[in-house]
Amino acid sequence: MRRRELIRLLGGMAATLPLAVVAQEPGRTYRLGGLHFSPYKAPHHVALFDELRRFGFIEGQNLLSDAEGYGLRADQLADHAAKIVKAGVDVILCAGTAPIRAAQQATKTIPILGITDDMVGSRLVGSLAKPDGNATGISILAPELDGKRQEILIEAVPGVRRMAALADFNTTTPRQLQALQDAAHARGVDLLIYRVAKPEEIAGAIETAKSSGATALNVLATPLLHNNRQIILERVMALGLPSIHQWPETSEEGGFIGYGPRLTRLYREIMARQLVKLLLGARPADLPVEQPTKFELAINLKTAKALGLVAPASLLARADEIIE
Repeated sequence: MRRRELIRLLGGMAATLPLAVVAQEPGRTYRLGGLHFSPYKAPHHVALFDELRRFGFIEGQNLLSDAEGYGLRADQLADHAAKIVKAGVDVILCAGTAPIRAAQQATKTIPILGITDDMVGSRLVGSLAKPDGNATGISILAPELDGKRQEILIEAVPGVRRMAALADFNTTTPRQLQALQDAAHARGVDLLIYRVAKPEEIAGAIETAKSSGATALNVLATPLLHNNRQIILERVMALGLPSIHQWPETSEEGGFIGYGPRLTRLYREIMARQLVKLLLGARPADLPVEQPTKFELAINLKTAKALGLVAPASLLARADEIIE
């Protein structure tokens, strides 16, 4: 790193970084490993590297990222984790429970920065305040938000008596699913659960849900379902099935409703800051796992019209974004 860039970086970080991690090696090139199901050019990855550039970490100059670590399949995680550990990267960036776990199995020393549904519930860290070990990151409150999304969908589809939840077999626990069924039952709604483990199972599960009488679909939080959202969006539109999704951005892509934190904002405002600290030498065990604090409700009225729905005025009044 050039001296001028170093001065600018330190000046901007001094107020937020512990003094112990401010020192940086001039001229050093930092190496970032990755374990991602999503593609390299996904908007949240672009947002991350844009923010890193503001801190003086410029990809292709003083920051080398792992181009092969994107768009991975589940069966590639272990081998790629071993490869980047052997390469001696400075930090491993992961998204999803399976990638984080693969990184933890590959190394106990290289810092791991991850984002997933429930860092504590998945036993990836000891606690939010004191992660322990070599991993930290963001826990996105998925179990709680899945339930909130179910409530919103019931309100959005008046008269619904049977709905479905699309779940990742490897992520969403039976306990979470039972809690959703109990909450639906308390509202007089029968909840059908469809668990998938692979992308090729998604379309069939949605079609089965529709043929079983479901009139709404809650797409539960998981990288598998988000990364294959185009399959979901195409099928629910073809079947006339209203759906709610994990990220507000999905409504901008044609989904009926999206509720939760913005994925791009999490990467820009939290992941980038955490990653800079780790690159500068902070220990993961000293960085608390963070949770989102900003949530948005996005409703796509064009999609609602195509589905023959009229979104309730009470719901529209609470929306942060209405797409017309």
